[in-house]
Amino acid sequence: MLREGERLDAVNENLRLIQKTDGLTYGTDAFLLSAYPPPEPRGRAVELGAGTGIVSLLCAARGQYAHIDAIEVQPEFAELAARNAALNGQAERVTVRCADLRTLKSADLGGEVDAVLANPPYMRADTGKLNRSDAKAIARHELHGGIDDFCAAAARLLRWGGRFVCVWRPDRLIDLIAAMRTHGLEPKRMTAVHADASTPASMVLIDARRGGAPSLALTAPLLLYRDPPSVTPRVMTEAAAKIYETGQFTL
Repeated sequence: MLREGERLDAVNENLRLIQKTDGLTYGTDAFLLSAYPPPEPRGRAVELGAGTGIVSLLCAARGQYAHIDAIEVQPEFAELAARNAALNGQAERVTVRCADLRTLKSADLGGEVDAVLANPPYMRADTGKLNRSDAKAIARHELHGGIDDFCAAAARLLRWGGRFVCVWRPDRLIDLIAAMRTHGLEPKRMTAVHADASTPASMVLIDARRGGAPSLALTAPLLLYRDPPSVTPRVMTEAAAKIYETGQFTL
């Protein structure tokens, strides 16, 4: 089952996840992204930039959507995501497609969908040091589409009133909101995520609606740990523990 350069990990929702040792691995951002949108058990969803397919698999394991199309531009990761779907018995609910989101249309998926989820690359192609691993460089840098491309794709794929949910870096928040509005996606709910009360936000979660009216609700911040890094072992806050226990965002 495992190939050279791969490892098998047990993750949330009793899933088993094959990951590449030289690729980005499953983390908090993916889990929180999967938990942020409210369940639509009869709905159809798309994950843009699926990587190993973990966000789609988490949603599928919870029955969050009736069907999810996981879009991944790198052939080796698209093949890996398909293997992970089969490994976890989710091949019928999760369809992995190797495609470029910049040319993807709703007709390619059989019509408009109810939700689009994305954990886009957060660094511009001309900034930062590119990783020697192409997989990590593509995951972190906007080499196959920037945030404007992700928002444009979401707008093309969503039904009117459909939901675009994204996890993003605080220092580029303005870029995300500007791109959303350019493509008719109105931010409706946003949550800042902090490691603890002493640290600035490390990520933001945003829920936008295609064609929504202007009105943004900023939730209470999500603190992941009660203690600063100097305290070990660190204990999760009650709010974070509840999200990990239920797979649903309750702030």
